[in-house]
Amino acid sequence: MCSNYEAVSRADRLLSFFGVVRGRDDPIATVFPTGLAPFIRLAEDGSGNRIVHDGAFGLLPYFAKELAYGRRTYNARTETVATLPSFKDAWRRSQRCIIPAESIFEPSYETGKAVRWRIYQPGDVPMGIAGIYTKWRVPETGHELYSFAMLTVNAAGHPVMQRFHKAEDEKRMVVVLDPADYDAWLTCPLAQAPKFFSQWMGPLETYEAPLPPRAPRTYSGKVIQPPSEPGLF
Repeated sequence: MCSNYEAVSRADRLLSFFGVVRGRDDPIATVFPTGLAPFIRLAEDGSGNRIVHDGAFGLLPYFAKELAYGRRTYNARTETVATLPSFKDAWRRSQRCIIPAESIFEPSYETGKAVRWRIYQPGDVPMGIAGIYTKWRVPETGHELYSFAMLTVNAAGHPVMQRFHKAEDEKRMVVVLDPADYDAWLTCPLAQAPKFFSQWMGPLETYEAPLPPRAPRTYSGKVIQPPSEPGLF
């Protein structure tokens, strides 16, 4: 499971690694559920081109009454994404996306208590995480807001990711896409999408990265306290 990560927010890196044009740069910051961050989807003009939008981290289905719903829907299990009410409409409509991440964070309990670790690819190469997205209408204003969730798979036996989370909990990890598969993930028929549901076996590096006090949750310009719910560190 991944409840916080560093978004790729610089325009030059989004263009170089993901082939999308963004009109502005934002400072790198950690994104928590309900925070805004870039995600990549197919353009609606049928061109097959990728475009980048800002969306809320935590999928908001049409029946969500408030933004806080996204605190429960930031990860979607690949085993149930097609059947759970929160995710099944986005999945059925092939609203698949790529979530660009400089790194992700997970808790290790090897010391007997939760210690936050940063996980990233060597060489300053960002990850493209497989996700689903939707558009949600804010009840109070009628404003439309994109939102997204990261897809996860079982991580048992993975040389890096099996180190994280409590020993008694199922090991999970996000679906990291090979850059050569970005277009195929976005464009393939729904029946073929599950072929991408596998552990990422490329090299990953890690180090301890405790969350500093009063860290910003997003790069939106507002300083917001990290969530206090258990499991979100």
